[in-house]
Amino acid sequence: MLCCGKKSYFAAVVCIIILTSTVTLSYLRLQRLSHLPKVIQEGSRCRGDITSTTITALNDNRTFIISPYFDDRESKITRVIGIVHHEDVKQLYCWFCCQPDGKIYVSKAEIDVHSDRFGFPYGAADIVCLEPENCDPTHVSIHQSSYGDIDQLPRFEIKNRKAETFSVDFTVCISAMFGNYNNVLQFIQSVEMYKILGVQKVVIYKNSCSHLMEKVLKFYMEEGTVEIIPWPINSHLKVSSKWHFSMDAKDIGYYGQITALNDCIYRNMQRSKFVILNDADEIILPLKHPDWKTMMSSLQEQHPGTGVFLFENHIFPKTVSTHVFNISSWNTVPGVNILQHVHREPDRKEVFNPKKMIIDPRKVIQTSVHSVLRAYGNSVNVPMDVALVYHCRVPLQGNLPRESLIRDTTLWRYNSSLIMNVNKVLYQTVLQAGN
Repeated sequence: MLCCGKKSYFAAVVCIIILTSTVTLSYLRLQRLSHLPKVIQEGSRCRGDITSTTITALNDNRTFIISPYFDDRESKITRVIGIVHHEDVKQLYCWFCCQPDGKIYVSKAEIDVHSDRFGFPYGAADIVCLEPENCDPTHVSIHQSSYGDIDQLPRFEIKNRKAETFSVDFTVCISAMFGNYNNVLQFIQSVEMYKILGVQKVVIYKNSCSHLMEKVLKFYMEEGTVEIIPWPINSHLKVSSKWHFSMDAKDIGYYGQITALNDCIYRNMQRSKFVILNDADEIILPLKHPDWKTMMSSLQEQHPGTGVFLFENHIFPKTVSTHVFNISSWNTVPGVNILQHVHREPDRKEVFNPKKMIIDPRKVIQTSVHSVLRAYGNSVNVPMDVALVYHCRVPLQGNLPRESLIRDTTLWRYNSSLIMNVNKVLYQTVLQAGN
């Protein structure tokens, strides 16, 4: 090369940069070419069984498919939310069947295992495939090879294919309900608080709960508030109820919570203006606004283009209670009465305070539990004087005397509506005659 013949240091540096850039661009071009869809069969009909289960194991038993979603925010791709073994799964292909022309296209997938595995061998993954340019496939199959019989592969519907107008403003994603969950009273109180604050839909990834809890869920499903996504992850993997592998050496952490949260974001991307990621014992409580709609309008005005709003978690220990709102009929219902727990632990500056989020799902690519991993636009920490996460649970600072706790009765602003609404649900479910 001409530039390499010059002896000057500057020319050598320029030469190296040009050479490196050329090699990098060539590599990226080849990589993209290797991922382009290729026709492998013509004149076929798609006959594989369409899968209706939430978690589907591929025949390698190292890859588990949750659901594929159409994503055209950068290019025309199918993004499959899944769970993979971070070392054993090296290669996957998307098989697209294009009707009515009967062509079968195969795309090599990019397997993007999320960075927040927390040491567990299995983690949430995006299995991303370029779609055929002249076809809008409605279904896809995932396979370890670019060869085989498509009729033998399970087919998955590609969701979000058709653009929709938002049907709701706020959706809460709760993942995962497990351990024969029976905190009935607090669950009903949380759902009724969500509704008061502006939620129209609560999506629950349900692994297991008590018989009584099933009755409550059935009521909310019939009402149209709750959507249940079955989450039988322990049928496929050894699951941990801990968040880190060092605490419990199983296949995947916290019942696959991170995968469920990512699926919930994409599931609601086109139907909900905002998605709230929190647990059933948590409520994002506005302090300056009456509800989430006015709060989010204000926050978006202050932070245009922001897609992720993070709220500080504050523990209200269920071991410290007040006699106010000791409602006798509620005492027969299993679970915590949040109205009696209005003392919060003081913040510890030296301890990480996990946050929960309200997000614009169209601006998020990948999420973890307490922050997003990849997104378009900014994340903003919402000040505590605007809102906080009311989290009623076992204490984290159990040795603190009551007088060291901070009395915070923000929740009581909603007490009359909350009591009336909770009573309505209880008398139609738990407190019915004969129960």
